[in-house]
Amino acid sequence: MNPAIRELPRAVLVDLDDTLVDGSAVVDCWNVACESCPPGVDSQAVLAEILRLRDWYWSDPVRHREGRLDLSAARRHIAGLALANIGVDAPGLADRIAERYDECRDERTVLFPDAVRILTWLRESECRLALVTNGAAAMQRQKIARFQLEPFFDAIFVEGELGFGKPDERIYHLALTALAVEPRDTWMIGDNLEWDVEQPQRLGITGIWVDRTGAGVPASSAVRPDLVVRSLADLPAYCR
Repeated sequence: MNPAIRELPRAVLVDLDDTLVDGSAVVDCWNVACESCPPGVDSQAVLAEILRLRDWYWSDPVRHREGRLDLSAARRHIAGLALANIGVDAPGLADRIAERYDECRDERTVLFPDAVRILTWLRESECRLALVTNGAAAMQRQKIARFQLEPFFDAIFVEGELGFGKPDERIYHLALTALAVEPRDTWMIGDNLEWDVEQPQRLGITGIWVDRTGAGVPASSAVRPDLVVRSLADLPAYCR
């Protein structure tokens, strides 16, 4: 059972993707993208191979870092490999699939309903806030601007602007310095067990894991979050 956290910290570091912004429609968007396939190409076979390769591609930390800094290129690469693997020779099709995927993700990316309310609550509680996000600079800044998130934060750190990101400890130290706080007075809130919980905890920061699916910490994981919540809206219940 989660312990009650009685006092809010002086500062909170907050993740962006899948914490504040919902970008979970991955399979649906690949399905839509594969509708770009011309007659004679089995779109469902293309989809199945893309999903298989997607898991392979993002499982490698080096590919993950390179890919998240240029997601469009990563998607073109995955689509191209999928078409080649199932014997489809269709010049330009991988580009069309990737472009349609990008359009679909942009259309379906939304702010979680609890995001603004909880950011407002933290600000009204006099917590200093920093946004700490991985990803390409232009893409992440576009989301920050689109959802009008910048006014909530005292500082914003984007991997693509810094040249490094989570779980590199430098990004957490930068955030702590910008907010003028010690690790013991800080929470990190996010959906990634390694980036938002394990590494912050190593630095003395309280790690709060947002488990929106309710799947729980995998049995194979040694990470033990200080607090697990199903949504940001659950946070106030642990603060008295």
